[in-house]
Amino acid sequence: MRLTRCQAALAAAITLNLLVLFYVSWLQHQPRYSPARGSRRGSASSPRVTILVREFEAFDNAVPELVDSFLQQDPAQPVVVAADTLPYPPLALPRIPSVRLALLQPALDRPAAASRPETYVATEYVALVPDGARAEAPGQLKRMAEVLQAGGARLVAAPVASANPARCLALNVSLREWTARYGPAPSAPRCDALDGDAVVLLRARDLFNLSAPLARPVGTGLFLQTALRGWTVQLLDLPFARARQPPLTTAHARWKAEREGRARRAALLRALGIRLVSWEGGRLEWFGCNKETPRCFGTVVGDTPAYLYEERWTPPCCLRALRETARYVVGVLEAAGVRYWLEGGSLLGAARHGDIIPWDYDVDLGIYLEDVGNCEQLRGAEAGSVVDERGFVWEKAVEGDFFRVQYSESNHLHVDLWPFYPRNGVMTKDTWLDHRQDVEFPEHFLQPLVPLPFAGFVAQAPNNYRRFLELKFGPGVIENPEYPNPALLSLAGSS
Repeated sequence: MRLTRCQAALAAAITLNLLVLFYVSWLQHQPRYSPARGSRRGSASSPRVTILVREFEAFDNAVPELVDSFLQQDPAQPVVVAADTLPYPPLALPRIPSVRLALLQPALDRPAAASRPETYVATEYVALVPDGARAEAPGQLKRMAEVLQAGGARLVAAPVASANPARCLALNVSLREWTARYGPAPSAPRCDALDGDAVVLLRARDLFNLSAPLARPVGTGLFLQTALRGWTVQLLDLPFARARQPPLTTAHARWKAEREGRARRAALLRALGIRLVSWEGGRLEWFGCNKETPRCFGTVVGDTPAYLYEERWTPPCCLRALRETARYVVGVLEAAGVRYWLEGGSLLGAARHGDIIPWDYDVDLGIYLEDVGNCEQLRGAEAGSVVDERGFVWEKAVEGDFFRVQYSESNHLHVDLWPFYPRNGVMTKDTWLDHRQDVEFPEHFLQPLVPLPFAGFVAQAPNNYRRFLELKFGPGVIENPEYPNPALLSLAGSS
């Protein structure tokens, strides 16, 4: 069949229209998905800083005003607004090539690069700008970049003239202890971290080499990661203005933002492996297990908990639960007239530093078998599991003929009670485990028992406990710490 000229022209017109529609559709997607182009170094005339807006609430924000304020100073200013998912209500952002919306949550219909924030940045520096800030004084970013380029600090910051302007803090992050400790900054305005609203500028390569560069809250996550690396931030006296129409002006909006902010912060700290935050003045925040949740680690295999393989010690929330359980159990035993003493690794911790060994995961007490009947909870545990009025669980251990007191029904951190009885002047028992320290010993170590500080209280311990420990563990055990099963993992080999 031959086409007429009219049919050919019509087909060409339809094809051209389809191509135009396809191109327009492609352009509409560019602000959100297109990668940044060009060198990270930039030229003398091109901007060297990308504005990155991450910390804002979708339900109430001043992001359009923030973006416009920087574009008024430089219409070619690169701006990236980053969100996990498409903000709703939609942000009224200029539809120009220099302003991009980056959606960080992976989606089936987008390439992997679209979810990576570094895809959208082609400049040498990145300025993390919080919602509620605006640019008014010209040259602020240039001045910050000059200070950063001069060296000394890996980050440079400028406060925002808000109700919560930034202040300098010292920050020590111990992954081994699952802890972040904040305090006064001795060398302000150069410090480890900031608390409050600030514009923070750093090199793009530094930001995107962090494991969680844009985790929220941005300030919390950023400074935990940079302080761990030994990077410092210099706080300049170069304040950014507050938004003319600031966000979160209603009580309901502030309440919602604070609630969601607390939830994000708790989730971030748990994800980064921080279980305890210590603030100046002694205030503590806990982000680990408690009486209503399972403990932070699973079943222990080979006497070596999983966290030791991660080069960490017992989470502080678990140590807190063990201390609380030990204090409570000792109080019950003393009130009932049950003779007890610190055993095994618990006695070793008390002898070393008056506390639980930092990598231990339970507490061991020896008791006289003949005294078991004096204690109501132990009598009850003979017949089955007993939950007392404080929520502690008393039971017979499934591994053998001894007792176990768990922190709660949900949290199985525990104190083990080992019943011993004398036979010809030697303390023995009916259940033995494959532990080096699980051996008989002369009863004279228990006559008399002596007080010994342990886990925040005073417990009973064998007399001459050094000889007692060396009988069980070997010479020099107090001065030479070691993991419970060095054949699997040694303390020296893990450091």
